[in-house]
Amino acid sequence: MLDCQVEGEGPISITWRRNGIPVATGVKATVLGNGTLLIRNFSKRRESNETDAGEYDCAAQNRYGMLISRKARVQLASLPKFLSHPESVAVDEGGVARLTCQVNGIPEANITWQRDRQHLSTEDPRYTLLPNGVLQITGVRRTDGGLFRCVASNIANTRYSHEAQLSVTVAGSRIYQEPAILSGPQNLTINIHQTAILECIATGNPRPIVSWSRLDGRSIGVEGIQVLGTGNLMISDATLQHSGVYVCSANRPGSRSRRTALGRLVVQAPPEFVQWPQSVSRPAGGSAVFSCTASGVPEPHLIWLKNGKLLTPSGNVKLTNGNTTLAITRITPEDEAIYQCIAENSAGTNQASARLAISQGPELPEAPVGLQATPLSSSSLQLTWEQPTEHVSQQIIGYVLHIRRLGEPDSAELQEAVSKTTFRHEFNNLEAATTYSIYLKAYSALGGSQQSDTITATTLGGVPSSPSFFTKVLNQTAMQVYWELPSKPGKLEGFRLEYRGVSSPDVQGQETFPGHINTHTISHLEPAAVYEIQLVAFNGNGDSPSNRRLVSLAEGGNTAPAGSSCNCDQSDGSMSTLLVGVHSGLACILCCLLFILLGYRRSLFCRKAASWEAPPTLNGVRGLKGHTSENIELSQRCDSTPPPVMVMVEPAPPVRPGTGTG
Repeated sequence: MLDCQVEGEGPISITWRRNGIPVATGVKATVLGNGTLLIRNFSKRRESNETDAGEYDCAAQNRYGMLISRKARVQLASLPKFLSHPESVAVDEGGVARLTCQVNGIPEANITWQRDRQHLSTEDPRYTLLPNGVLQITGVRRTDGGLFRCVASNIANTRYSHEAQLSVTVAGSRIYQEPAILSGPQNLTINIHQTAILECIATGNPRPIVSWSRLDGRSIGVEGIQVLGTGNLMISDATLQHSGVYVCSANRPGSRSRRTALGRLVVQAPPEFVQWPQSVSRPAGGSAVFSCTASGVPEPHLIWLKNGKLLTPSGNVKLTNGNTTLAITRITPEDEAIYQCIAENSAGTNQASARLAISQGPELPEAPVGLQATPLSSSSLQLTWEQPTEHVSQQIIGYVLHIRRLGEPDSAELQEAVSKTTFRHEFNNLEAATTYSIYLKAYSALGGSQQSDTITATTLGGVPSSPSFFTKVLNQTAMQVYWELPSKPGKLEGFRLEYRGVSSPDVQGQETFPGHINTHTISHLEPAAVYEIQLVAFNGNGDSPSNRRLVSLAEGGNTAPAGSSCNCDQSDGSMSTLLVGVHSGLACILCCLLFILLGYRRSLFCRKAASWEAPPTLNGVRGLKGHTSENIELSQRCDSTPPPVMVMVEPAPPVRPGTGTG
């Protein structure tokens, strides 16, 4: 569950995105009434490598604009194999032993140790277990010997490392040994308020004394500082002041002999705003400046969003001073929006927002209301709007209507000026059965009002043609549907895709898409089932004829038109039908030629008659005019009455593909 709490003037709509792509809501993902996203059965599908993991953010929108939340990373819990296993070691009695293992888990794995397959208790102060999987044993005894292994576990799994033998050798009399650092501090990067553990374990005889210092000479301090075991340094609730190079020293008691090791600690801090943008109201044509400054370690990077989309500098929009200053000049209604400043670094993100509103002075008219459109013919629309009150209409010098085909860019927009006393206008010379986007502005001597509500209207001329579509089976529970878009924008408003199970009619769904979308993936279907897919295009005149298709989700599933069936055993028969029909046609042509030659030789004017019998279908072979032909009888009636000529034509035997030409 991912929460999204929003405050502002309602109504507020909340949508979710994963990796910048809208999250499809349905059975699996649901947006609750309070804006929370609930994902049921979070999973990764092996066959398609699809996963619910990713970076999620929520978008909240009301009539003033849109805000985007910070991103939340959702990962699939996992515990892969060990990166390193403990290695066997032999240690002198009284010496120091160090065993280590390494594993990367999501979330971070909890690591414990076993000796001879029994849980190892760390209550003995000689045993020190570090969170990164290091086991330290000081003052080793013979009873410490055995087979050691580490156990890593998280919510995903539990894994056991290989076993390593700890052998304890008994020395008659321990000889003198110079101090040596068995393992020193490693470079470490953490976020502020986290805990840092710097390892340092040393050997020698006599046992060396471990101490810590900073390379810059500053004091380590005592608050939040603790020693683990015989020399590991732990810094709790780290601050930016704890960043630096730490020196671990191993000293032989009573002498100046020592060994040192260095490790760098870097403490990061997520961005915090020093100055954040403030909402302002400015008149059209004026200027506005937003300032945004943030601090953090490392130095934060600033980006700006406008109504949830990345802001691109343009002619009147400038970003300066490392994106800390946003300046907008010659303000137009298109600049009215919610602007977000987002500061981000490797430690985290932060954001602040401000709104730019265009102040409507008394000299600027109010936006027209009540705009409506009525189709008059296949090439004309009638527009009407409400007459403003008298004190408003006195300022107005005229109206401008803006129209463009739905789906075309703003640059293709057409404009028509209308008298201030007119509240009705006809657009002519339009295309038939085409949907248009229309809005209206009122103008005074000092400028234009904000635009009216945008409406859509469709000229008469019929519904869109039936769209052609295709399907692709992705797996046994999902398919992709894609279709052709019209060659010209505006020929339709959108598409409606419906699907239902053939064997389970209760399993069905419906999706509606705008006119520029031409693909959709249907998932979470019944495994290996057969579905009927129906696609229609629609505009203001109604729906197109439906186009239907049957799709089988079985492995290697095929697609067929609705109501048809596939019987591969009949493929040879259909080929035979075609070949026999060709042979029958050729036979008829030969008969006609023979008839003409006979008549020419007798030089007689004959009254010719032809007839043929149409017995029941023979082997499914179709002949002339759709009747089955087994023989053709030609007769002549002449003055000299020659004997009748009978020509018998036998159909050619069926030829199966690949067996010959026949």
